[in-house]
Amino acid sequence: MERVNIKIGRVVFDHADYDDENDVLYLHVGKPGGGEGEETPEGHVIRYSPDTNRVVGLTLLSPRFILQRDGHIVVTMPETVEATADDLAPALAAV
Repeated sequence: MERVNIKIGRVVFDHADYDDENDVLYLHVGKPGGGEGEETPEGHVIRYSPDTNRVVGLTLLSPRFILQRDGHIVVTMPETVEATADDLAPALAAV
């Protein structure tokens, strides 16, 4: 788990783990812990602190593929936001 500073929408994620083999990026606010997961319309998973609307994690599926294909990733959390390759570069390098 690498320390990063990645802002997506209003949320700043400070921990990242990238599974290069499966192209899955795990982003966390604080150290990874429990949370209630919910799939976004785009197929990613957002995690909330139990019994709150506070985002504590985001799992991006196929981020490298999507960035190469589209140049950005769209995530609904709950507002729709975009993240570019530059935004995610520190996390994707955390292999």
